[in-house]
Amino acid sequence: MPYASAADMQSRFGLEELTARTDRNGTGAVDAAVLARALADADAEIDGYLATRYRLPLPTVPPVLVRVACDIARYRLWEDLASEEVRRRYEDARRMLEALTRGHVSLGLPATLPQEQQPALSLAAAKSGAAPNFDRDGLGGF
Repeated sequence: MPYASAADMQSRFGLEELTARTDRNGTGAVDAAVLARALADADAEIDGYLATRYRLPLPTVPPVLVRVACDIARYRLWEDLASEEVRRRYEDARRMLEALTRGHVSLGLPATLPQEQQPALSLAAAKSGAAPNFDRDGLGGF
């Protein structure tokens, strides 16, 4: 599920920055494929966190996830040249995702997975070997 679009990125960071970060061929325009890859990477990172707590795809995209997705995609576009601000926003986005998975922050959506998707807990004891024999002959020495 896409959490943010190219239009979201442009409204937050401007056409000039997106062109500078995506134009690998010197065309002077935003390379839509490069931008789409960064957004897809952000979606995958977000899904990795949310899948532990929410049923995916989400029914709606909360505005906080649009911001988080944009900050993650921006960081990916900057690669190893990220400024302190870009890096800080990415780290804040990851902390937000961690808080969501722990339940410290809510998306305003049902927080638990449906029962059939939750891991089954078993209280059964493990056993190995033959069944114990608790009759008079089997307990002869006790």
